[in-house]
Amino acid sequence: MKIPNHLTTFKNTIVLTMVVSIIPAQSYQAKTIQKRPDFQWPEGKKMGLSLTFDDARLSQIDTGIPLLDKHGIKATFYISPDNMMQRLEGWKKAVADGHDIGNHSLHHPCSGNFAWSKNYALENYKIVDMDMELDSASNLIKKMLGIWPVSFAFPCGQTFIGRGEKTRSYVPVIAAKFETGRGWLSEGPNDPSFCDMSQLTGMELDGKSFTQVLSLIEDAKSKGSWLIFAGHEMNDRGIQTSLLKTIEEICKYASDPANGIWIDNVHNIAAYVIEKRSPAGNH
Repeated sequence: MKIPNHLTTFKNTIVLTMVVSIIPAQSYQAKTIQKRPDFQWPEGKKMGLSLTFDDARLSQIDTGIPLLDKHGIKATFYISPDNMMQRLEGWKKAVADGHDIGNHSLHHPCSGNFAWSKNYALENYKIVDMDMELDSASNLIKKMLGIWPVSFAFPCGQTFIGRGEKTRSYVPVIAAKFETGRGWLSEGPNDPSFCDMSQLTGMELDGKSFTQVLSLIEDAKSKGSWLIFAGHEMNDRGIQTSLLKTIEEICKYASDPANGIWIDNVHNIAAYVIEKRSPAGNH
C-alpha cells in the first residue's frame, strides 16, 4: 500500500525533529561529563575510599575521631550546627588535624513523611529557601571553625523540593555552591571517570561488620571505583551507629600498601578526580 504524501512528509518531519533535538543534548553531555576511560588512581592505587559521617553526632568527637587519628585516617564530617556547638573545641581540633568539614544544611530538611521533619519539610521548600539555608549553614561553619565548606551531604539523601508538578531537584543549587554533594543509602560506588560530583553515591556503614564492608571494598577495587561509606554515630553499639571495631578494621586494611587503596577525605579525592577529568588532566 502506498503511503499518502502528506503522511510521508509528517513522518520525515518527526524523524528530522528527533535528530535535531538529540544532537545538542549529546554535545552538551560530551562537554559536561568529561568521561576519561584512561583514568588512573595515584601511585598505582586501585581504588579510592572515603569515610564520611553525618550530623556532628557527639560520639564522632568523643570516640570516632580519636580512633581515626590513631591510624592517621582523614574523614569527611557533614555537620549540623546545633550539634557542632556542643563539641565546638573538638571540631576546631578536627579541622586542624586535616578532617574535611562539610555542610549538611541548617535545619536538616527531609520529607514531611518523617514526623520529626514536619517543620522543615522539603515538600514546603522553594529554591530560594534552600539557597538561604545552605548559605546560613556555611556562614556559621566559617564563623565557628574558620573554614568554608566545599563538601555537602543531602539530608536523608533526598534531593527534591516541592510536591507534585512543582517538585524540583535542588542538585543544581549544590553544583553551584559546593565541590561535591553526597547521597545516602546508595547501591553502588562511584565511577571516577563518569560520576556526577554533585550526586556522589554514599553506601551505608552503620551497623555493618568488617566482613560485610570488605566485600564492597573488594568489588570497588576490582572496578577501580571510588567507594564512599556514610554513617552517623561512631560507637560500639546503638541505632544508626558505625561500629568502632569495623572502622578500625577498615583503617588497618586500607592503610596496608599491599591492598592498593587510597583512603582519604572526600575533598582530597574529589580534587584529584576533578583535576584528572579536566582537559589537561593527563598531560
